[in-house]
Amino acid sequence: MELIIAFCTDDGENFNDDHFGMAKYFHIYKFSDGRAEFVETRENVKYEEDESLKHGDPGKARATASVMSGIDVMAGRKFGPNIVRLLNKFVCVVVKTDRIADAVKLINENMKRIVEEKNKGEKRKHIVLKP
Repeated sequence: MELIIAFCTDDGENFNDDHFGMAKYFHIYKFSDGRAEFVETRENVKYEEDESLKHGDPGKARATASVMSGIDVMAGRKFGPNIVRLLNKFVCVVVKTDRIADAVKLINENMKRIVEEKNKGEKRKHIVLKP
């Protein structure tokens, strides 16, 4: 099975320090047959944040989802309260590492588990992966 996975980053090598949707960029990889191939970088069209809005605002979730066309899985160090909305469309993987290269390896090693979660549809839960 082929999966398209987005990794949140500000510098292209490491995960950003904030929630997934607050990253400057998303590095997109295609995972298939035990291999991971970098496909593209997408710029985050950040939700215009109103200071009165809180984390978990539905508009923030829509803004993040709008950049994720064709994506199956989101991978990052942190997700905010909107994870409950994102799980309706994506598998959300919390990766307890800093470097995207390390996360790519962890995801490849746990592909069966990720595919099983994807197949649960709207009943899916997030996954936590540690080195």
